[in-house]
Amino acid sequence: MIGARAQVRTDAPARYAKQLASHLGRKATVEELPDGHRIRLTVGYGDVLVRDDHLLLVAAAPDLDALAIVERVIGGHLERFGQRAELVVEWSAPENL
Repeated sequence: MIGARAQVRTDAPARYAKQLASHLGRKATVEELPDGHRIRLTVGYGDVLVRDDHLLLVAAAPDLDALAIVERVIGGHLERFGQRAELVVEWSAPENL
């Protein structure tokens, strides 16, 4: 598996995590984690982890093409939900997990 990470600064990390999991849970499997959610897509998964002042996103997939899809789905939805707050998702370079 390869993965990438993103830290998204926000004053409301728990609210955005819940909104993202609820929305994507209509088409994907969502698992509760101790500090967030795992969103399982057909090509990989994305962890949405709540921190004090940010969300930590972790995307994982078997190859670069699948990783790009996970990043686009998780990151794109979060940016749309946080448009007013100007949330920006910038993924790290892919790395082996």
